[in-house]
Amino acid sequence: MQMYPLRQGVPGFTFSAVLAGIKKKTGLDLGLILSDAPCPAAGVFTRNSVKAAPVLSCTAKLQDGLARAVLVNSGNANACTGEQGLRSADLTCEALAQHLGIDRNHVLPCSTGVIGVPLPHETIIKAVPALISGSSPSKAPAFARSILTTDTRTKTIALRETINGRTVHMLGMAKGSGMIMPDMATMLAFIVTDAKVENKLLASLLREEAELSFNRICVDGDMSTNDTVLLLAGGASGAAVTRASHALDKFRAMLRRVMQELALLIVKDGEGATKLLRIHVSGARTQVDAKMAAMQVARSCLVKTAFFGEDFNWGRIIAAVGQSGAVCTPERISMLFNDIPAVRNGQAVPENRARLVRVMKKKDITLAIDLACGKKACEVLTCDLSYDYVKINADYTT
Repeated sequence: MQMYPLRQGVPGFTFSAVLAGIKKKTGLDLGLILSDAPCPAAGVFTRNSVKAAPVLSCTAKLQDGLARAVLVNSGNANACTGEQGLRSADLTCEALAQHLGIDRNHVLPCSTGVIGVPLPHETIIKAVPALISGSSPSKAPAFARSILTTDTRTKTIALRETINGRTVHMLGMAKGSGMIMPDMATMLAFIVTDAKVENKLLASLLREEAELSFNRICVDGDMSTNDTVLLLAGGASGAAVTRASHALDKFRAMLRRVMQELALLIVKDGEGATKLLRIHVSGARTQVDAKMAAMQVARSCLVKTAFFGEDFNWGRIIAAVGQSGAVCTPERISMLFNDIPAVRNGQAVPENRARLVRVMKKKDITLAIDLACGKKACEVLTCDLSYDYVKINADYTT
């Protein structure tokens, strides 16, 4: 498995991005992914009860498991916009479909930005001709920029692997910096591949790998209304991936690496973040317990602010574990910070305090928590909570 330059794209797909004028600030804000033909597609979406219009639209359209295009705008979430929001999403998809001469049900809309503001669909429709004319296999980097909101950098990865004697490409692009708290999916992410995979297997693989990547990250504990991950398999390589094939393991490994890398990049770019924190819980009675404990620590404001302040305060961590609902006995819990013992059988290891204080100054910290109740484990990625997070979100709409 090798990485390759994003600008080389993926055979069978083109990309595009334009400045349509949706954002308050200048910058690319409308992107397009276009497949040469209708192809198997799958998606996972937010489980927030408040779902944006594009999430509802994508969910309905993916019932037949096929897609041809993905139309993404940034600067406006098209969420909490009622029937007009659904109509606006439909109108933009119809405009793109008409210009391309394709089925409008094969156009998947996605939006990100401010909630509760009507989508300027006329602005988007006017930009469609330029979006189409500028489409190219090499425009993936531009597309990656067009989907950003509070992100400070793009999140991308491109891999190639030999499967069944053929070169298979997989390209992933994501945006996400705030409102990151998993429950099926936690941002916008788009993955395209030229492998040949039928839609039911594609959907199954996407759900499974989302649990091991995007469902194990946390920036701030807030779940968006627009979270979407889409996976399209164009099949141009001719490499068939089926449940019974030897190719499945290689393809799954590619997908896992792409999704986990995008998840890691999102946490690294958390709004105002200064530290990457890896929370590893082991010795749990069940897998559910392991994840509950890890997520509770990862989303605890007290824990996150302690790491930002470089304050070695493990009491906040053990309190979060106890709050999580995971079965545990305090007198059996142990903790390590970057492999240095901090807590043993529920008690501090005082002789290591000076070393542990130094660890808190590092930018990448692994916190290992052993519940000593079983054999299940889970790792979650998170970041610290800084002054800048408050500044960014205090004036987000103004």
